[in-house]
Amino acid sequence: YFNAQILPIDIRIKREVVPFEVDETVRPGSTVEKLGKLRPVFDPEGTVTPGNASSINDAAAALVLADRQFAENRGLKPMGRLIDYTYAGVDPKYMGIGPVPAVKSLLEKTGFGLDDIDVFEVNEAFAAQAIAVCRELKLPMDRTNPNGSGISLGHPIGATGAILTIKALYELNRTGKKRALVTMCIGGGQGIAAIFEHA
Repeated sequence: YFNAQILPIDIRIKREVVPFEVDETVRPGSTVEKLGKLRPVFDPEGTVTPGNASSINDAAAALVLADRQFAENRGLKPMGRLIDYTYAGVDPKYMGIGPVPAVKSLLEKTGFGLDDIDVFEVNEAFAAQAIAVCRELKLPMDRTNPNGSGISLGHPIGATGAILTIKALYELNRTGKKRALVTMCIGGGQGIAAIFEHA
């Protein structure tokens, strides 16, 4: 599924050239039992473990934003259209919940409701954070992160927003659906939300 979203590159490791073409965070051998045995990382009595937190990864992501005329003049076919976006901030001690006011503001600004959105790509810094955002917004889980997110795929800070947008556009294309909402939580209490439509 992700092959079309990844541009393979060759990396030189000592004298050998190795193709780099698969996300390293994906762990095919994971089981619920193995994940349940992982120890908490921040507080010995806490619930955040390496199994329910995103890993910090190195990655790069790129996408081209252009107006329709620019694309048509160059013979390019857009994957989607940015409808609108907004951002919000919350008290920094509640980092992770910033997407909630951003999404509420965006839905009010655009006049869309949750039923108008076919795919929700919600950044997962931690499971607790993602669950809180989903519960506060009452997101339909059958349309949220349909192919995984930060916990299963990694969270390369600085690239995650572009990666989630690309995932959303590919999912709209794959399913023939119309509209996606992408959210990002950002350190310092910020949240961003954007709505895209399939081209």
